[in-house]
Amino acid sequence: MRGDVILACVADEEYGSSGTEEVLESFTADAAIITEPSHLEVTLAHKGFAWFDVEIEGRAAHGSRPELGIDAIAKAGHFLVALEDLGRRLAQSPAHPLLGTGTVHASVIHGGEEPSTYPAHCRITLERRTVPGENADTVERELTAVLDHLTDTVPDFRYQLTRGLHREPFEAAPEVSIVRTLTHHAEQALGHPPVVRAEPYWTDCALLDRAGIPCLLFGVDGEDAHAATEYVDLASLDRLTDILMATITDFCS
Repeated sequence: MRGDVILACVADEEYGSSGTEEVLESFTADAAIITEPSHLEVTLAHKGFAWFDVEIEGRAAHGSRPELGIDAIAKAGHFLVALEDLGRRLAQSPAHPLLGTGTVHASVIHGGEEPSTYPAHCRITLERRTVPGENADTVERELTAVLDHLTDTVPDFRYQLTRGLHREPFEAAPEVSIVRTLTHHAEQALGHPPVVRAEPYWTDCALLDRAGIPCLLFGVDGEDAHAATEYVDLASLDRLTDILMATITDFCS
């Protein structure tokens, strides 16, 4: 073969993908295949995500002195209702052809200290799943608009918005060389054109794509991801091996 093949066995792919980020500091490539399980179907897009903390500010006071206290948890309730409404509006927005629409949900909530005190703070951690055309900046503007509206309409509503971990969505062009090459050899091995699909979860494809490496996701069949009985189908593993070998040989020839 005229080219080298790099096998990257990386850490942290279930959280921030710091392993792939470190690989990309020292290596590049003409193309890449991420072998997350995909049921031998060609994955050309997936969603991104952005995490945010919303700190709702109240005023601590004894429960017997309501004129002194501002209940941060009660104020947070207004935001939770507005967040649910945002989710409905996202579901009704124009959909990506493979991924559908973005979503949002409240993930974690913390607030209060004891029954007899007005809570001074309530923190909500939320996740916004993004589609191509959306990113952490667009999400921050979206959330700020929601929170500013509450500031204008709900008495004593005050907040702080903090951006957390965020990763971009991914979309590959069907005509790029690595996609066409793998799709051809998958069809040869499977006896039919492979299904083209998208995933709702995030993968390292987005980091490779951002680094200028054309890529796609293609992997084995199996079930019960993250369960005690997670497994792959061995026949699909044999097929995947044949498809990857043929793709590498063809691409590097």
